[in-house]
Amino acid sequence: MKRLCATVLVMEAIVIGLAIPVAITIGHEAPRAAGLAGGCLAVAAVLLAGVISRGASRAALAAGSALQLLVIGAGAVVPVMYALGAIFAGFWVLAIVMGRRAESS
Repeated sequence: MKRLCATVLVMEAIVIGLAIPVAITIGHEAPRAAGLAGGCLAVAAVLLAGVISRGASRAALAAGSALQLLVIGAGAVVPVMYALGAIFAGFWVLAIVMGRRAESS
């Protein structure tokens, strides 16, 4: 499960990282806030992926779930983050469910 969850977080960090320049160049009202929010979320996702890859504890999985909520909440700054957050929150739940099934069998 830990590899699957860490992979989801790294993929999410890459997508958020690639979305930052797009959000800044399309004439966003607050490009600095968009860049800062996206950068912080991407770095947090990579760091959390490192923690989870060492051992998927309940606290780390809860932090990953909180990060998914923060990404969705970042939609207030960059509206496309609503969609990205919903997609990756779905992947996150799927990774946890599939990981638990694999561990139990």
